Amino acid sequence: MFKGLRVGAVIPAHNEEDNIGAVVAALLELDGETDQPVIDDIVVCDNASTDATARRARDAGARVATETTPGYGMACLTAVAALGPVDVVLFVDGDQAFDVRQSVDLLAAIEGGADLAIGSRVLGKMERGALSFPQIFGNRVAGLLIRLLWGRKVTDLGPFRAIRADALRRLEMRDTAYGWTVEMQIKAIQSGMRLVETPVDTRRRRFGTSKIGGTLKGVVGASAGILATILQLRSCHAGRVSPKRSNRNQEKTP
Repeated sequence: MFKGLRVGAVIPAHNEEDNIGAVVAALLELDGETDQPVIDDIVVCDNASTDATARRARDAGARVATETTPGYGMACLTAVAALGPVDVVLFVDGDQAFDVRQSVDLLAAIEGGADLAIGSRVLGKMERGALSFPQIFGNRVAGLLIRLLWGRKVTDLGPFRAIRADALRRLEMRDTAYGWTVEMQIKAIQSGMRLVETPVDTRRRRFGTSKIGGTLKGVVGASAGILATILQLRSCHAGRVSPKRSNRNQEKTP
């Protein structure tokens, strides 16, 4: 528990047997000002893994939800559904790319009034090679589009983030693939929620190959999914706004 808030951690994982145990253990080691565990529940979604990811996650102390349909968003949806009653949901990747001790900074932002706290890799320290050039470029393009279409500055679509559980329910997340993170941010902006970006450090994954930056298929799939999600959400949002209201919005948009 973090300052009276029950925290549930969600870790989507596909073939992360060499990394997942360390991530779970690091989360369980987090303690707050009262020397009590920060994380109340950890659910690892074993997303169509063909290795020992599930077993090693359980051995480390996490609960495991199984999802045979591949997809980052699908894994997140499955894990969230398996969480017990919590006030805040913390999303962490299972590849050791993040220092999970910085979860406390994300949770502090939520405790301070934010609905959604994004761990920005751009604002933090980035180890050389942690992100591929296509990932960095795509991140910038997505941020530019969000700023142009919604008038909101976004530096990163990073997966390391925390959100109030009631806010997450209101967003009614739908994406089952790579558009999950950008869907959350845009819907939060559209809903008038308070978003905060917190610097987080990122490093090269310790073992294995990145599912996104490490393969051409991953880069192309992620880029296409993110762009499609942005355009779809813009189209849906525009369709719900009357022409008169739309004109007023355009006048206020920088």
